[in-house]
Amino acid sequence: MTPSARLAAAIGVLDRVLTGEPAEKALTNWGRASRFAGSGDRAAVRDLVYDALRQRVSAAALGGGLTGRGLVLGLMRVAGQEVLFTGEGHAPAIPTAEDAGREPTAEERLDVPDWLLPELRESLGPRFEAVAEAMRSRAPVFLRVNLRRTDVAGALAALAAEGIAAQPHPLAATALEVTENARKIHASEAYRTGLVELQDASSQAVVAALPLIDGMKVLDHCAGGGGKTLAMAAQARLKLLAHDVNPGRMADLPVRAERAGVKVAVIGSPETQAPYDLVLVDAPCSGSGSWRRDPEGKWRLTGQTLDRLQATQAAILDQVAPMLRGKGWLAYATCSLLHRENRGQVDAFLARHEGWRLQRDHAFTPLEGGDGFYLALLQRS
Repeated sequence: MTPSARLAAAIGVLDRVLTGEPAEKALTNWGRASRFAGSGDRAAVRDLVYDALRQRVSAAALGGGLTGRGLVLGLMRVAGQEVLFTGEGHAPAIPTAEDAGREPTAEERLDVPDWLLPELRESLGPRFEAVAEAMRSRAPVFLRVNLRRTDVAGALAALAAEGIAAQPHPLAATALEVTENARKIHASEAYRTGLVELQDASSQAVVAALPLIDGMKVLDHCAGGGGKTLAMAAQARLKLLAHDVNPGRMADLPVRAERAGVKVAVIGSPETQAPYDLVLVDAPCSGSGSWRRDPEGKWRLTGQTLDRLQATQAAILDQVAPMLRGKGWLAYATCSLLHRENRGQVDAFLARHEGWRLQRDHAFTPLEGGDGFYLALLQRS
């Protein structure tokens, strides 16, 4: 495909996304219908679609409207590549007066939903504009070195032998930022033999901050795919159990645990296995800290959804608190930047439950390199 044809393909995919079709589904359907497109074409179209979603408001202003064409034209105007709109062959049509566009306002350049602007400003304070700017670009690719299989030097050497370049990242001792050939990771021997796992650096930093000690009985209550479960297993020798309200999310966890050389028990009723020394609640949340990876989620989030998520977070905290023994640790985490989901949720829990204390908390933003994450460590007095 020519560069212009890739633009046309991205326009078609974005038009479907703007009508409500999930981006991944729209990209998959386009790929199946476009057998002529090679792997490089599919990757390029995917990058265009997600860049457009990250910069949806500013790109629409520059490109003349909130359409697939407007979004891609806006991106090309920023990149100085409007000339690719030639109208020849499979290229998008030459821009007309209807595509004139305009300079985005200061708020439009932030590419944040209007209704969330005040809350994000309040939550992030003086860092807000810098964080919003960082969220307009794609996230780095990070790997976690599995210390049960190798060390950082060994992982770097194994990756380099397969043409994958990476470098240590300061957010976590196990974090590597991939700098070349990230798309080779899944097929690499280093990945298939469990030397490394794909995991955001902030997510690794959250696990590194947990007070894990050999012999602890630990529950990952909202395990999802099990990324933090496996990271905990590599950090200390634990009796580790994983639970998720949707067991299907954990379907691959036993295979991943075997590959990583660790043991994890997948359970359906965590209260029957209580008490625990530590429970990690990586709670369902807005995902606002990971909008670089999931820009579509930024525009699908509503106030009603956020209210429901808050209620769910509070219910989970209330549910797991009695499962802890003595001075066991309740670790509450979100990939959110919003105060109401983070410290606000913790303060509300403390108001409901006498005898608990916040020992410490940590907040990460994309300014440190990884996703936005929050962690609070709570303990009975």
